[in-house]
Amino acid sequence: MHGLLLLGCLWLLAAPPASSIFQRPTGTPAPLRLQYLLEPLHPTVHTQRGATATLPCVLRALPHNYRVKWSKVEPANYRENIIIITNGLYHKNYGPLSPRVHLRHSHRYDASLTITNVALEDEGRYRCQLVNGLEDESISLTLHLEGVVFPYQPSNGRYKFNYHEAKRACEQQDSRLATYQQLYKAWTEGLDWCNAGWILDGTVHYPIINSREPCGGRLLLPGVRTYGARDKQKDRFDAFCFTSALQGSQVYFIRGHLNFKEAGQACRNHGAAIAKVGQLYSAWKFSQLDRCDGGWLADGS
Repeated sequence: MHGLLLLGCLWLLAAPPASSIFQRPTGTPAPLRLQYLLEPLHPTVHTQRGATATLPCVLRALPHNYRVKWSKVEPANYRENIIIITNGLYHKNYGPLSPRVHLRHSHRYDASLTITNVALEDEGRYRCQLVNGLEDESISLTLHLEGVVFPYQPSNGRYKFNYHEAKRACEQQDSRLATYQQLYKAWTEGLDWCNAGWILDGTVHYPIINSREPCGGRLLLPGVRTYGARDKQKDRFDAFCFTSALQGSQVYFIRGHLNFKEAGQACRNHGAAIAKVGQLYSAWKFSQLDRCDGGWLADGS
């Protein structure tokens, strides 16, 4: 190891659109109005990782023999996973969210869902469905985490991950595979990357701001370019990961002539651990970390 390295450590602290005028075609039924559920005032709930968030679902009336079912739409498999079912008196939790969810139930018409210790994988679309025989109805809400998208590849070169390996790699770096919406937002904020990478729904994309020869040529327009859905086992690309702020943590540096093993020990001597890639991006995005020197990270980069 030659030269001066700056080591990154993670220290855990104690502490509506414009409306259009149109005419409905003759014979087209009007959209069904909600009879029992109130439309949410704000369909998107903004939160942070580690916080407590509540998705509102309030009844205007209590029908006989009804149930309310909460579920989450998973973009990776296009299915809805049930979270909780209640009949107003009793409820039952389901799935991996079970230990961290409960009904707010601040009054008898309140079926809002509260999620504690919000995690990266909690972001997405949720559905509150009133099950009442032929009069079933539902509302959709989105839980949004402020975060940052970063491209990731292993140390042995680009295009080494199948989908499942890309998913694990992001998780090992304190992140998760980004959704298309997250990647698109990152592109609008300036992400420009020539290598294609997996995202959460199993499709492959790359975001281009400046059209250039090595990235499809100068004639292709800027945008989030897509390879579409690929074989999750056989096809290999990089990954686009998403991470968010990590409450109760700080990334800082130890200066020294250190190899990787010595770097790990230096962090442990401070009661810390070498920072992961996602943690470094989070510190840059949310704590304005701005340093010119390079340092070891947990994946050996």
